[in-house]
Amino acid sequence: MGCGAGNFAAKGRDQVIGTGVCCERCPGATVAVTSTIARRRLYKAAVFSPPPPSAGRGWVAHGGSATPAHLYRVVTGQIVDVSPQVLVLGDASGERRFVLTPDATAWRGGPLTPSALRPGDDVVLRLRPGSPGIADRAWANIGRVSGTILRQDDDALVVSAGATWAKAATSPQRVVVIPPHASGRIQVRFPNLRPGYLIDVIGVQRGGVLQGLIPATSQPPYRSDRVPVPQSASGRLPESITGAAIWHDSADEPHGVLGVRYPALDPSNGCAEDRAAGFPPGHAPAYRDLPYLAVGSSLLVANECTGASWTFPITGCAPVARLFNDRCLTCGTSPRGRVADLTLASFVALGGELETGCFNTTLTIGR
Repeated sequence: MGCGAGNFAAKGRDQVIGTGVCCERCPGATVAVTSTIARRRLYKAAVFSPPPPSAGRGWVAHGGSATPAHLYRVVTGQIVDVSPQVLVLGDASGERRFVLTPDATAWRGGPLTPSALRPGDDVVLRLRPGSPGIADRAWANIGRVSGTILRQDDDALVVSAGATWAKAATSPQRVVVIPPHASGRIQVRFPNLRPGYLIDVIGVQRGGVLQGLIPATSQPPYRSDRVPVPQSASGRLPESITGAAIWHDSADEPHGVLGVRYPALDPSNGCAEDRAAGFPPGHAPAYRDLPYLAVGSSLLVANECTGASWTFPITGCAPVARLFNDRCLTCGTSPRGRVADLTLASFVALGGELETGCFNTTLTIGR
C-alpha cells in the first residue's frame, strides 16, 4: 500500500508550479525513523516521476495509473487559457488541457463558474476519480493562515505559525488583510483580534499577503500560551482517533506531496518547531492528549463525510493545529480538537473542500 506525489517544477508564490499527484509508492513503513530520513522520503516522493526532458518550469503532470479509483487526483498550475469546456494549465515551456465537466464549479474568493477564472490565476484542480483528464472543481489563488496573532498594523494582521504567543518570535510569519466586506463575517467567529489569540482564515493569496475572507473555525476563548491542560489518555494505544482533519498552506513543501502532520510526535523523534521555540521534549502545549507517533510511520485517514480513506506517511508535527479546541461541523459534529493536518493535495484527494477548511475524520494507526 502506498501513495506518492508527482513532480514539481518550481516552488514559490511568484513561480509557476506544475505538480501531479499519484499513489504509486511512498514511505509506508510503521517503524520509527529519524526526521532526516522521513524528510528524504518526502522529497523523493515529490520528484519520483520527473518531467520529460523537454518540460521546463511550469510543466504540469497528472497522477499515475496506480492512483486508487476512489480518490481524487490533484493538479496545480497557472491558467494559460480557459473556456466553458476546457482549462489549460502551464506556461510557454509546456501546457496541459483538462476537460471540464458540465457541472464543474470554481472558487476564487467565492463561488463562480470556471469560465470566469482568469489567465495567470494559480489553480488547484481536482480531477474526477479514474479520469485523469477530466476536472470537476477548481480553486484559484486559495490560501490559508493559521496561527497566533502577533500584532495589528493598520488594516493588516501579522500572524505567527508558532506553537504559542510566548514563543512566536522563532516562527514563520504571515500577513493577513481583512477587507471591509469580510470583516463582519470574520469577527463573528474571531471576535478577539488582539496579540496572543489564535486565528485561522481562508482567502485569496495576493503575493505574500492573504486577503482573509472566510473564518475556518471559531476562535478558542484562550490565548495560545494558555491552552487548557488536556485530560490524560490511557496508556493503551487506541485503535482509532476521532476529531477534525484540516489542511495547511505551506511554502516549505512541494505542491502535490501526499502526507499528514500529526499533533503528537514522539518526544525522542522530536518536533523541530518545539525545539526552535525552546520547549523540552513532550512539554509543548496541546489541547488533545494523543498517543505519540513517529515521523515516517503510517496513518490511515478516513474522511467520514465522503467515505474515502487512504494511508499517508506522517511528515512532521502540527504545532498550531494542536492548540485549537474546535469541532468540525462538515457532516455532524466531531469531537473537539484537530488530530490531522493534511497537505493540500491529501485533503482534496479524500474529497475535502478547501474553502470549508476541515472534515470529520477517524485515524487508524498503522501496525
